[in-house]
Amino acid sequence: MPEGVNKAGVVSWLKKHVPALEGDVSFSLIVGGHSNLTFKCEDAAGNTYVLRRPPLGQILESAHDMGREHKIIHALRDSDVPVPVTYGLCKDKQVNGADFYVMDYVDGLVLNDSVAGAQVQLSDRRAIGLHVIDILCNLHSINMDSVGLGDLGRKEAYLARQLKRWTRQWEASKTHEVPEMEESCRILNETMPEQIGAAIVHGDYRLGNMIVTGGKVRAILDWELCTLGDPLADVGYILNNWVSPGEPEEQGEGDQSPTAAGGYPGREEFCEIYEEKTGRDLSGINYYRAFAHWRLGAIGQGVYKRYLVGAMGQGREVDLDRHKESVAKRAQAALALLQS
Repeated sequence: MPEGVNKAGVVSWLKKHVPALEGDVSFSLIVGGHSNLTFKCEDAAGNTYVLRRPPLGQILESAHDMGREHKIIHALRDSDVPVPVTYGLCKDKQVNGADFYVMDYVDGLVLNDSVAGAQVQLSDRRAIGLHVIDILCNLHSINMDSVGLGDLGRKEAYLARQLKRWTRQWEASKTHEVPEMEESCRILNETMPEQIGAAIVHGDYRLGNMIVTGGKVRAILDWELCTLGDPLADVGYILNNWVSPGEPEEQGEGDQSPTAAGGYPGREEFCEIYEEKTGRDLSGINYYRAFAHWRLGAIGQGVYKRYLVGAMGQGREVDLDRHKESVAKRAQAALALLQS
């Protein structure tokens, strides 16, 4: 039994909330997440579901709100943004020691890197890329009040709020000095652009958080960072991960990015389509790309510290030096964009 699942309590809960559940249930940790823990649940009939819960041990306050994540996915169920079907949220900590929610298991390919990206048929890659852009445009066009997410957070001053939040995260998780993080933070605060309009912001919108089959995206996952605010933050974020074949790793995700396999629309076309469909101006997108790198540096430092203290569960082989180095690379990439 994987650490983080109390089988008796969870199975009892599942039997009350998942109508199709049959017989005993087995649980396995789905590798890939570095924050909330994700488990695959399979019943005796082969039906599969997913359970999401916070990391083990001490965590930063409000950083792993299962109720918030469940609310977002449930609210988008009838929208043009593909999300899994949800079965309920459990806030009774006697069941599993922490809040958790359960949703359908969506089968397909998760494009975590260029190896996975290369597994996609060449004829499907452009279609997937265009669908990714289309979904982002749809997400940013949703009336948050009409789907019940108008109270998710403040709509204005997104960048100021995010900079404040992730500066706190950085300070709370810092284990060593990274001068580029401090300098990037200073410039980001001093050159902050005016926010024009507001939208639902996913916060971690990339191919690695999507399940694809054929030329379509079947589900958008990992909504834990979702909030309301400046939609250009999502655009800047995914552009860093939307690299061309042969692009140096220091400029984004390099050969780790699924789009590095080739066949996907390029950044320029991505921006052109987004501007045309949403009417938003992306001429200052480099600020948002820098912000995305800096924020990922702060998030990555939190992940690094959680692994150091053993809060991510047992049975994982983790290259701590790689995690530490990735924080520095993010900070350097942010500063380079801000100084370009």
